[in-house]
Amino acid sequence: MAQTPSTDRVSPPLRGDEASTVLAFLDYHRATFRAKVAGVGADGLALRVGASTMTLGGLMKHLTLVETSWFTRVLLDQPAGDPWDSIDWDADPDWDFRTGADDPAADLFGAYDAAVARSRSHIDAAVGTGGLDTLSAREAKPGSPDGTGRFSLRWIVLHMIEEYARHNGHADLLREAYDGEVGE
Repeated sequence: MAQTPSTDRVSPPLRGDEASTVLAFLDYHRATFRAKVAGVGADGLALRVGASTMTLGGLMKHLTLVETSWFTRVLLDQPAGDPWDSIDWDADPDWDFRTGADDPAADLFGAYDAAVARSRSHIDAAVGTGGLDTLSAREAKPGSPDGTGRFSLRWIVLHMIEEYARHNGHADLLREAYDGEVGE
């Protein structure tokens, strides 16, 4: 059985170099999200609030996809693997959010933790060879609002910080609605 990752957040260094600082902020936000879903069972992962269809389970599955997409598919140009490569995203662009509420908690936590571990490994290898200036193997799609050409690892990491920051706010609201626990 895999060990449950720590949900303890470590504050980023006040005077670190660029790479250690931005990577620490990404890990800080990952730990924040992991803390918000820690101990939540099937009923909490499927909870919806008001008119929104967003759930903690959907957020977990989405962030699993985002980790895999950016650090495996875009950075390295490797297949994302199952289930991601078999989904018709044009027909069901919110498949991750929609189906996450129904997935078993153990599957969601296992897939998320494995995706983060893979991402960390890919980041470590890239930082070791080219630092944050490492360019992605894949280019932005033509017409992308992100621009054209390949992404720097710096851009990907900063985008992931933004992604987590936004979804941590969603997770705060959902967790508070579930059991009254509030984040800090």
